[in-house]
Formats: sequence, C-alpha cells, structure tokens
Amino acid sequence: MSKSHQMAAAPQAPDTARYRYTTIEGRPLAYLDQGEGFPVLLGHSYLWNARMWQPQIDALSRHFRVIAPDLWGHGRSAALPEGTRDMQDLARHNLALLDALSINECHLVGLSVGGMWGSALKQMAPERVRKLVLMDTYLGPEPAQSQAQYLGMLRRLEVDQALSEALLNMVVPMFFSPHIDPAAPLCQGFRATLEQLSTGQIVDSIVPLGRLIFTRSDRRDLLPTLDPARTLVMVGEYDLPRPPREASEMARLIGCPLQTIANAGHISNLENRHAVNQALLEFLLHGR
Repeated sequence: MSKSHQMAAAPQAPDTARYRYTTIEGRPLAYLDQGEGFPVLLGHSYLWNARMWQPQIDALSRHFRVIAPDLWGHGRSAALPEGTRDMQDLARHNLALLDALSINECHLVGLSVGGMWGSALKQMAPERVRKLVLMDTYLGPEPAQSQAQYLGMLRRLEVDQALSEALLNMVVPMFFSPHIDPAAPLCQGFRATLEQLSTGQIVDSIVPLGRLIFTRSDRRDLLPTLDPARTLVMVGEYDLPRPPREASEMARLIGCPLQTIANAGHISNLENRHAVNQALLEFLLHGR
C-alpha cells in the first residue's frame, strides 16, 4: 500500500458491530452494520451467522461501511420465507436489503452459500456489485457423492429435529482444517451453537436451506461473464466441502486471481483471519 493511500484511508478505531433489523418478505432480517464509507456486503456460511465475520468487520470497517446479514433461520434472522426455492430467491432478498438501506452499489464478499447467492445477485443486478470475492464456494452443482451424503444427513436431522452427538461429530470437522485441535475454542464454540438450534430453526430453515444449497443448479456459465479485474477467488488450503480444485476451476473460467489461504479449512476467514484480512484489504482498497 502506498504512503499516499495510507494517508487517504487513515484507519479509525472500529465500532462495536450492532444488530439492526429490516423487514424482507414480511419477516425480520437481522444484520450487523459497522463503519462508514463505500459499502461492503458480507455473506456467511450455512450453519454459521454474521458474527463469523467479526475479524473482517473490524478490519474492513476502518475503510468501509460493512454490512453482514444473518442468513434466514440463523443467528437473529427469522425463519426462511415460504416460497424460497433457489439462490436467485436468496439474492433477491439481499437486493431488498440493499434497497432498504438505500445502497446503490457495494462490494460483495461471499463465503460458501454466501458466494452462491452473491454471484446470483451479481448476475441479477450487475450494476449493484462493484467487486466480488468468492470464498470457499462453488458455482457448479454439488458432486453426486457429497450430495447424497448431505441429503442423508438432512433427512436424519429432519427426523431427529436436533443434531445428535453422532451427527455433530460428522458435521463440525467438515468446517475446519484437519490440523485444528477439536478442543480449540473455535471448534467448541461452533459445536455449542449447533447444539442450541431450536426445533423450529431446524425444521423451518436449516433443513430446507440445506436442501436448497445441495440441490443447487449448475451456474458455472456465469463465471466467464465476470470481470476478472473486479473478481477474486479465495479458498482455504484444506477446505474439505469446497476443495481447492473447485476454486481453481472457477478462477480459470473467470480469468481472475486465486488466493489460497494457508493452514485453513472451509471457514478460512476464522482459521487464518490475518491472511484473509490482508487479501481482502489489498483487493478492495486498490484499483477501480
């Protein structure tokens, strides 16, 4: 970063991100809102919530206004609206959020399902997204083997209406690199969040959203239409659900840079927050 740029974007101490609410599809959608300046919209992973972005909110909000909504049925957002069937519907909901906040243009950073609906939003309203970061995500269809596994887990979850010990032992490790200590606060905190999911959240949102994600259509045809100068693909070195070969394929189709995050799994923004923060700031602060 040049000295002139550093002076122009002198960081201020970050605020504490606060939850706010707006009504979308007749239901309250919760979102975090911190900082001032050009807006950055963050889309989080399935089974997490907007607070997973806290390290990035603190770093980015020194330069930008950062908005991070909770996915339906996650965190503090209400249940998935009836009639939500695909990524385009989720994209429309987030466009409605931008409208409610009078935001005409933003950068968009989406991790996992956040990248799936984020790319759909970019296609739906290209003038609304200046730069797009696709993290630990894939616009192709779910591979048959993992799709069968995930749908089987969702059927079990629907019957049990809770995450059993056995299911937790399968789900939690998927989100992290194989080198992380299962007793680490990051893993245990995520596990505790899953244990606290209510029957209503599971039945009304977690299960139908999971089916929506894992039966998604193939949208790789969108990738060559993206501006490679305004697109970045990022992936954790040890991402299990969305392996680096998928990220490499997407970056090749776009013609954009691929940033591999060392020592990180699917939730790369938390396992190696410093590398992710550096990459995001470098990409979002520079260029057009």
